This record gives sequence, structure tokens and C-alpha cells, in this order.
Amino acid sequence: MQIGIDQIGFYTPNKYVDMVDLAHARNEDPNKYLIGIGQSQMSVADQTQDAVSMGINATQSYLSQIDREQVGLLVFGTESGVDQSKSASLFVKSALNLPPEVRTFEVKEACFGMTAGVMIARDYVRLHPHHSAIVIGSDLARYGIATAGEVTQGAGSVSLLIKAQPRILTLNDGHSAFSQDINDFWRPNNSATALVDGKYSTQVYLDFFQRTFTDYQKLKNWQTSDFAALIYHLPFTKMGLKANRLAIANQDEATSSRLAANFTAGAQYGRVVGNIYTASLYLSLLSLLENGSLTDNALVGLFSYGSGAMGEFFSGRTVTDYQKMLNPMATQKLLNRRQKLTIPEYEQIFTTALSDPVDDLILVSDEAKGYWYFSGTKNHIRQYRQK
Repeated sequence: MQIGIDQIGFYTPNKYVDMVDLAHARNEDPNKYLIGIGQSQMSVADQTQDAVSMGINATQSYLSQIDREQVGLLVFGTESGVDQSKSASLFVKSALNLPPEVRTFEVKEACFGMTAGVMIARDYVRLHPHHSAIVIGSDLARYGIATAGEVTQGAGSVSLLIKAQPRILTLNDGHSAFSQDINDFWRPNNSATALVDGKYSTQVYLDFFQRTFTDYQKLKNWQTSDFAALIYHLPFTKMGLKANRLAIANQDEATSSRLAANFTAGAQYGRVVGNIYTASLYLSLLSLLENGSLTDNALVGLFSYGSGAMGEFFSGRTVTDYQKMLNPMATQKLLNRRQKLTIPEYEQIFTTALSDPVDDLILVSDEAKGYWYFSGTKNHIRQYRQK
């Protein structure tokens, strides 16, 4: 029985910052951001968008196309949780009116959380093939104004429907995992912004990639040339590019050209959205599927990484006519609708969004009709509304 991805939903807030504007404001050469980091834009969430509302919006983009009664599991991967006890997934389940029998919970391991959810969902569907599972990754990457990590911020969510006989990507059996207790990135409970040792984190990321990719090839008895594409968790585009260069070193020209071209296709959306933590790998997958050049049954390798640290390499194969399940025009419309912020506007929005509003203050979103948003707290209980 084949199990894998049947639907992909994506959401990012309706505001962004241009990296050239940010570079000028920080007295930096724009090429440091555009080339050195590999980012062109980053989405910015205001006070009305959080991990929950973005997850609802990403999931509702395909909800009308599935059988809600078949959904048996909902897993929410995030490191931007809104409550220290209650799962973000329960807010989503309620907003989208999913069956009360759905098993639901939240997963955290930095940017690895959504992949953990995917693996849980795959195993769940294997045992319950008449059910489907929704896996959401949703995050706001925040390092602070004028910090070294500022250029690698972002906001967004990706939602996947995992089921038997999927129509986009089948997930292959087997994986290669590696974990280690290190401190390359963390966010204390009393901090709304993350702390990171950037150079160290990049070194660990590349080391974990080489370990898991090499072990996976041995496990499956596959060569680099067998892959149509390799995609990566992308906290910023240049980090994934460095990993891809390691993968294609000493390969023949055809393999190198193919993997380089498909890396570029997979990084296209991340380059303009920015870092979305748990969902970054799956935004890369969506970008590859909508912008790359893949045949049916193409072998796609996926490298997932979460600081702290956890790495995993796994793979999937494209399903015949998978393109019919995608809507690149809708993705582009979502990106194009965003309002460009001036740097002062961005700084004000960013600073305000670091704190929840006072209790009983009703927030009003400037999002388009139909999107969900965080409208404040009532008796200290979070409220979500649809525009």
C-alpha cells in the first residue's frame, strides 16, 4: 500500500519586507542579503496572525476537496506555540469543524516538528488505511530588529493531507536519522525572539546532512545520480545551497545540472517568504513541484533539520499526473497580494506583534475576506475569527 501526500496547502501573511530596503536601512551592501544569504523578501506577520491562524488558513485552502469524515489524525508541528498546555491543533480542529473523533496534538523539536508529524501520520495511515491525516507546520521566525539573524526571519504555514493512494507524492519506506544535544539555536520561555549561533548552526546543519544523506544512500543502495531532485529545510536559501553543493560534488555533469536546477526551483518560494521553521522543507517541496522539472515517478530526496539538533533524510516519488493536484497560479496570487512595507512600518508591526494585546481588546485584521485571524483574548482565552 502506498502512503503519501495527497494535498498541499500554503499560507503566508499579507505583508513583506524587501531585502534591498532592509540592507540600506542597516547600512549593508544589498548583495550581502541577496547573494550572501540568498533572500529577496520576507513575509511579516502583524499582531492578528499567529501559528494557529496561519495553520487554519493553509489547511482551509484544500479542505473543500477532501472528505472531512475520513480525517482521523491532526498533528501540528510548531516552535511558535500559543499556549504552554493546549495544543494549537485544537484551535484548528474547532475552526475547521473537523470531526470530534479526530486524535490531535502538537509536536515540538525546532524545525523538525512537521517532519515528525509526517512520520507519525504515515504510520497512522498504514494502520488505518481508511483514514487520512492532516499535518500542519506553522511558524513565525523572529530574531529581532537589527540583529544578525534579522534577514532570516519570515512567517507562514504549510498543511499536508497524508493518505493511502496519494495523488502528489508517495513516501518511500526507510529513513536515516541523527540527533545530538547541542546549542546552535534556542528560544527560552521568557523570550519572544530566538537566540542563535549562526556559524555554528550552519556547520551542524551541513554535518547532519552529510551524515544522513550518506547513511540513507547505503540503506537504500542508491547513488546521488538516482535522485531527480534534493530539497532541504531552508532557514535561508544559501544554507541549503551549501548542502546541495556538497551533494553534487564529484558528480557527472548531467546529475549536477539536474540537481542544481531543481534546487533553484525548490528554493524559489522560500527566497521570497523567508524562514518558516517547521514548514520550510515543505515549502521547498511545494516550490519544487510547482516550478521544477520532474517526470512521473521521479525520486525526490528530502533533508529535514531542527536545531538542538535533529536531522533526517527520507524520500518520495512523484505520482502520475501530480500536477493536477497543484495550483501554481493560486500560490503566485497569494504571494503577489502582499503589501510591501517601509522599514519603519515593518519595525512598528514587528515590535507590536511581539506581545499579545491586553485582554478583551478586539483586534481587526486587514486580511482579505475568508481568511482567519487572531482577534485577541477574552477572559485570557484566545479568539479566532474568519474575515
